[in-house]
Amino acid sequence: MEVASLYRRVLPSPPAVEFASTEGKRLFSEAMQGGTMEGFFNLISYFQTQSEPAFCGLASLSVVLNALAIDPGRTWKGPWRWFDESMLDCCEPLTKVKAEGITFGKVVCLAHCAGARVQSFRADQTTIHDFRAHLKRCASSQDCHLISSYHRRPFQQTGTGHFSPIGGYHAGQDMALILDVARFKYPPHWVPLPLLWEAMNTTDEATGLLRGFMIVSRHTSSPSLLYTVSCGDESWKSMAKYCVEDVPNLLKDESLNDVATLLSHLVESLPANAGDLIKWVIEARRKEEGESSLSKEEKERLALKEKVLQQVRDTKLFNVVHELQYPKGPCSSCSSSSDEDSLSQIAANVCCQGAAFLSGNLVSRYGFCCRETCIKCVEANGDGLKTVISGTVVSDGSEQGVDLLLPTSPSKTSLCNSNLRNKVVKYPSGADVLTVLLLVLHPNTWFGIKNEGVKAEFQNLVSTENLPDLLKREILHLRRQIHYLTGCKGEEACQVHMPPSP
Repeated sequence: MEVASLYRRVLPSPPAVEFASTEGKRLFSEAMQGGTMEGFFNLISYFQTQSEPAFCGLASLSVVLNALAIDPGRTWKGPWRWFDESMLDCCEPLTKVKAEGITFGKVVCLAHCAGARVQSFRADQTTIHDFRAHLKRCASSQDCHLISSYHRRPFQQTGTGHFSPIGGYHAGQDMALILDVARFKYPPHWVPLPLLWEAMNTTDEATGLLRGFMIVSRHTSSPSLLYTVSCGDESWKSMAKYCVEDVPNLLKDESLNDVATLLSHLVESLPANAGDLIKWVIEARRKEEGESSLSKEEKERLALKEKVLQQVRDTKLFNVVHELQYPKGPCSSCSSSSDEDSLSQIAANVCCQGAAFLSGNLVSRYGFCCRETCIKCVEANGDGLKTVISGTVVSDGSEQGVDLLLPTSPSKTSLCNSNLRNKVVKYPSGADVLTVLLLVLHPNTWFGIKNEGVKAEFQNLVSTENLPDLLKREILHLRRQIHYLTGCKGEEACQVHMPPSP
């Protein structure tokens, strides 16, 4: 049976006042004079309509992240780095969001994963007076924006739960401007703030928890360059348990009489999917879009990734971890590609991820089959040759050529001037990720080590105090993400106090 189509809805007024109406324009003008429309212009400059009926949370966050000029660190389409709903998938699969919508806690999670600073408040954790103060502060500044999670019923609108950014505040009449991302349904509109509070003070049936609002702003430091926390699958739940419950219990073992034994216990006890939590950020481009050489900007980003990778490998902790994972054989001078992760496997894996991302397809990378991969070298804007993984990926009978810019650590012999098949390529490997994970865990994690000598030696290995500034920023950013996720342990009710940004 064919469903009747709809063209917009009539905005119930009152209680709302349409933004473009005479009354709406008056409220806007007076709020401008009162200084509480400062955040409006950045929001409206990057405003977008949600692309799916259930994507209101993703669209609201995408608008705010772009308004704050937060660099996603990866391309959206062509050469452009830009936040789009299709990129906000680290906390919930897009297919699930498309079918069911997204909860308040998962939008907060997405904001953290995207590199933003977030303060979240459910209606039972704050007051209407605090909400008014937060809104007034954000409306008077370009440094933060407020996203509201509310029910449409108090406004006499059709529908249920919804997310939208709040674009401004009129102090004289105590009204808030909702920039409704469902523009196909309702235009932006002013609503009485007490009514907006009532709409937020409602229960989300999916979680049994109250709705609320979040304040999103920039961190003083840049988001991660090479690594990111990926929480789109179940790995973060098992890792949260591992960090909060398993590690403290492991450290009670009095037989941990040296660092190697301690690390062996920690590695052996890792969840099977631990490697899915921290992943390295790939940079993908379509072959037809990619030039035969890297642009200056691509070269600079790749150089930063390579610098972070080398700084990880220069730590004493990496040397210990690497020796533990890949012990040398009888011939200490021998080297084999078997002592590192398989480049061919990583090439196939990341090419499929890159193709899925570039296609805008909402299915996972497992919907793509990597037909072939190869390693090639391209000119880096007059600065020598750089390594690129080039692959052809097949999906639904169509082929997509994908290039992945590969960060490699410096070596005496350039990969691009040698027989690649006989060289060990220093791309980010399992030992790198494990090193980063140990550095990221909070220093308090290791207080339970019984042997004081081992504790002191291990704390020195995992200390961030003497790390180079670039790697330290990377680690602290990941630590904020891990702190949030391990504090939540998968619970929607989680309200974790985030440590101050560096």
